[in-house]
Amino acid sequence: MKLSTWNVNSLKVRLPHLLDWLSLRQPDVVCLQETKLEDSKFPYDAITAAGYHVVFSGQKTYNGVAILSRWPLQDAVVGIPGWEDTQQRVIAASTNGVRIVCVYVPNGQSTDSDKFQYKLAWFRALTAYLEKELLRCPHLAVLGDFNVAPADDDVYDAVAWGDGVLTSPAERSAFDVLLALGLHDSYGLFQKTAGTYTWWDYRMAAFRRNMGLRIDHILVTPALAGSCMAWEVDKMPRKLERPSDHAPVLVTFKLIG
Repeated sequence: MKLSTWNVNSLKVRLPHLLDWLSLRQPDVVCLQETKLEDSKFPYDAITAAGYHVVFSGQKTYNGVAILSRWPLQDAVVGIPGWEDTQQRVIAASTNGVRIVCVYVPNGQSTDSDKFQYKLAWFRALTAYLEKELLRCPHLAVLGDFNVAPADDDVYDAVAWGDGVLTSPAERSAFDVLLALGLHDSYGLFQKTAGTYTWWDYRMAAFRRNMGLRIDHILVTPALAGSCMAWEVDKMPRKLERPSDHAPVLVTFKLIG
């Protein structure tokens, strides 16, 4: 069973890339972020023609999340229950015995902004929600763009980034609290390789120079961690013309269900 997450940074623009990638890599479940499409404009027919069931929640211009699966999707929930938010950043569903939670964590803009405080509050709401989900779902995976580089090794230049947004102690602490629920960062289940990133700025030839951050994560319960066989970043789509600034992350498990 192969799970993946990919911030496509506009599904309208990146749909051809996604369809080609689905055909090439054949992932079983894909979580998308920043689809940036109202639900009425979601390319449902193209996705289903590619062999996937899909649930989605979007809005015009910003945010937007979706889950694609080769198996039927059940018990879909949009948003964080009990958290009132007009931004479409979370969608969850069950498929083939696994509870999938797709997240697009707020960026935070800067550590002295209201948006940063919103990000921290959002993290607290997500943590409270997942704490309840974990009680009923031993096979659970949280996939998405977390907009947090958990450690200095996840940043091409930790000194330059310092304590700014994406690398601040407050954000890293929020991420650690999430893991403390009993989740594993699937990347950490394998031998870490220096210079492993999932996002590169469009500017300064950052991708060519590998000036990136690892901010896209797949977090899994112990029941899933024990069957995890492989983790990778697929840089190929980042090399295409008009790419997303993120690359897909994939994790392979022994088949569940």
